[in-house]
Amino acid sequence: MSEIKAAENKLVERRQRIFSGIQPTGTLTLGNYIGALRNFKILESEYDCLYSIVDLHAITVRQDAAELRKNCLKVMSLYLAVGLDPEKSLIYFQSHVPAHAELGWILDCYTYMGELNRMTQFKDKSAKHADNINAGLFTYPSLMAADILLYQTNLVPIGADQKQHLELARNLAERFNGVYGDTFIVPEGYFPKVGARIMSLKEPTRKMSKSDAPDTYIGILDEPNIIRKKFRSAVTDSDNSVVFDTENKPGIANLMSILSAVTGKSMDQITAEYDGRGYGVFKDAVADAVIAELEPIQARFKEINTDKAYLEEVMTKGAQRAAALASRTMLKVRRKVGLAALKL
Repeated sequence: MSEIKAAENKLVERRQRIFSGIQPTGTLTLGNYIGALRNFKILESEYDCLYSIVDLHAITVRQDAAELRKNCLKVMSLYLAVGLDPEKSLIYFQSHVPAHAELGWILDCYTYMGELNRMTQFKDKSAKHADNINAGLFTYPSLMAADILLYQTNLVPIGADQKQHLELARNLAERFNGVYGDTFIVPEGYFPKVGARIMSLKEPTRKMSKSDAPDTYIGILDEPNIIRKKFRSAVTDSDNSVVFDTENKPGIANLMSILSAVTGKSMDQITAEYDGRGYGVFKDAVADAVIAELEPIQARFKEINTDKAYLEEVMTKGAQRAAALASRTMLKVRRKVGLAALKL
């Protein structure tokens, strides 16, 4: 029996590993769902997937303690509500695996100040939180690299705003390997085969973001009447024609992308269906489609989020599995940098 189990473990280990982390702050949006969450279910059968709720990153900005704990469970519940299987996908809280912080500090010692100075997100967050420009905010890209390298990650799902962070992780892996020999896998970016870039409802030339004002995005847990209201007030233009043109009609192009993503209809089909019917009818159609898409997820979320015993089980098993994987990397790293071994 043990031989069969060992063979199964080897088969699992041969699969490429994907790591994705999300901060438990703000509200997960329709953009998060279309661009990432619904694709995660597809990845389960093809990859060894780790989905970390990166609560250590969240505290670079002051948080209400009770609210942060609540949001961590909320994100975990949403992952499960979209259909992720915790037996196939490893879902866990970053802070439950101390090796993240340990490797983050070690990588700090191999990260150059100039590399951190170039990070655009540090500049953006510093401008937004001028009264709290702390060391963690400056060095968190090293911790983000640790998140990835800790699990010998092959692929990292990224957007355009995260390319700098992946590049730093790659540089640190190569730098460390160059000094100490083969230690870390050098990760690559993962770009899903299906998905759409969903933009802000108020500024359709900017990506929809959970850190912006609530009227700029559709939250996955928004009530139907709120969803409809937000779509009706979405920025469009005065042309009144439903045509996909990202340059001249970014608002309409964004709504068409959303409708296409949740219905599978092509842009030509959408144009033909709503030709001459006006933006009011079109916006309501987009709202109807999104409400129908999110309804079963919201219902499942309500069940899971109130099942504290189940969440505790997922949380505990996830932490244990993640810690076991992390320990393999940390044994190598500690030995190579010269930290004394301790046998307890």
